[in-house]
Amino acid sequence: MPRFDYQIFVCTNARDADHPRGCCDPAKQAALLRAFKSKVAARALPKVIRVNQAGCLDQCEHGPAVVVYPEAVWYGGVNESDIDEIIQSHLAEGRPVERLRIADSCLNTRACPHKPRPA
Repeated sequence: MPRFDYQIFVCTNARDADHPRGCCDPAKQAALLRAFKSKVAARALPKVIRVNQAGCLDQCEHGPAVVVYPEAVWYGGVNESDIDEIIQSHLAEGRPVERLRIADSCLNTRACPHKPRPA
């Protein structure tokens, strides 16, 4: 089997609605994951692309979170309406969608303006 040109991880972690960090799939339906899989398959790009379900990507405050490898481009606040743009711009043309990118300074850090301050 050939290696993947792109591997997309879609967070489907669900928490209680009142959790201070929020979550990526509050409806617990994996709708974003299913939409990504469907739309990537429908485009039939000449690349090997795999869309995977991910548990918590620990970017809850930026959710719904999606990460695209091999570049490790992290997207936040992704909705189904953003999928076509990600497919066209990032997967087809190789240009990440800047308006959805999570800033490097917010990834895996305690000091992000999006995270609740510890009590």
